[in-house]
Amino acid sequence: MSRDPGAIVCPSDSRVVVGSMNETSSLLIKDKFFDFDELLSIDRSNWRQSFAGGDFAIFRLTPEKYHYVHVPAAGKVEDFYEVRGGYHSCNPGATVSLINAHSKNRRVITILQTDVPGGAWIGLVAIIEVVALMVGQIAQRYSEEQYNSPQPVAPGMFLRKGQPKSLFRPGSSTVILLFQPGRIQFAEDLLSNRSRRDVTSRFSIGFNQVIVETDVAVRSVLAYRQKHSKGIL
Repeated sequence: MSRDPGAIVCPSDSRVVVGSMNETSSLLIKDKFFDFDELLSIDRSNWRQSFAGGDFAIFRLTPEKYHYVHVPAAGKVEDFYEVRGGYHSCNPGATVSLINAHSKNRRVITILQTDVPGGAWIGLVAIIEVVALMVGQIAQRYSEEQYNSPQPVAPGMFLRKGQPKSLFRPGSSTVILLFQPGRIQFAEDLLSNRSRRDVTSRFSIGFNQVIVETDVAVRSVLAYRQKHSKGIL
């Protein structure tokens, strides 16, 4: 894992696509459309407002991947809750599009406040863990050291960057990270790779704006803290 204190890391072994919520208003995940507000639940208007116009990263785990989710940035758990929904299958193709949501998947949401002592100082981070047809349970198993003494995630806990946070049962699923506007800058290789035209992709923003997923390893660099972020000594 990068020793750079301003580095945000990938939470899982997966395929990732990154972007801005200013590019689009909704996502197609597990064949079901979500808009960004609905991802966080209509009952959590405070969080929806906090992430408006921010950045997102979508991590798609396929069945053969390592299925632990790790903490992308250090911070204190501000909120932790579950949104009820279905258990729809995972489709390799995914489209980001301006279409209203109908049916939804169950998901577990952790809101991290990183503007705290020992934190990453990138503002709020939403970790959204989406269940699928073969993933009926997401076990919260945060460990301070390796995989020892796992414990449930709860508000008030401090989570260290790179530590195991939760475990998907075997199958394929999705992790989504949301960031507040102006707080992070995605790694250049991820940004340049998503615009490639020499490979076939079924992932797009809007109509015919194809973007390419990148294979990433857990705890590899996803993004960096913006240099102007406040609160850094």
